[in-house]
Amino acid sequence: MASKYWGSAAEALADVVHDGMTIAVGGFGLCGIPRNLIAALRDTGVRDLTIVSNNMGVDGKGLGLLLENRQVSKVLASYVGENRLFAEQYLSGELHVEFVPQGTLAERMRAGGAGIPAFYTPTGVGTPIAAGKPEAEFDSQRAILERGIVADLALVRAHTADAAGNLRYRLTAQNFNPLVASCGRVTLAETEHLSETFLDPERIDTPGVFVQRLVEATDTTKDIEQRTVREPQEA
Repeated sequence: MASKYWGSAAEALADVVHDGMTIAVGGFGLCGIPRNLIAALRDTGVRDLTIVSNNMGVDGKGLGLLLENRQVSKVLASYVGENRLFAEQYLSGELHVEFVPQGTLAERMRAGGAGIPAFYTPTGVGTPIAAGKPEAEFDSQRAILERGIVADLALVRAHTADAAGNLRYRLTAQNFNPLVASCGRVTLAETEHLSETFLDPERIDTPGVFVQRLVEATDTTKDIEQRTVREPQEA
């Protein structure tokens, strides 16, 4: 089987990115984000991007880099409270935002990856989230129709991968990464460790069939979004 490994994030992105793409990005805040691929995406200079991600990182880190470079025109996210620049661009009308409940966002990506075009959910009924969406009733409970998400490109971060693109995540980095990996027409993964042998098939989180290209994570920095400490207490 041919290796899906590419020499760098820049090389892997070069011929698959263009203006106006919809890009799904794994991670939660700064945990489990594909920071190497995000930085390489910034450096391509592509514009008018629609980003699908739980949130947009923080100022100067994660997806915040794309906001700083004015590369994003629309965001689908569930939590955006840690990024000052995001708020400024949204309030000025520069950035269009579609707020999506977190569970709904996860299910929309899972549905897109599974080939399910839409599904009904009671989440958001009677709120602005439901505006303009078809509604139905099931067992006396109202529900709104949500569309599955299929992204032009998906970017994810794995802990371990093999040359076939099989991925394994670590701890909370499993957050949105498996869902994002499945919903991209083209999926690029960066990994901290590249296995010389195939991964144990019983310990694979994302099968290689979902991954088209794989790069090594040369920058393995793991930022902490909010560092909280306390003074040591006497025993």
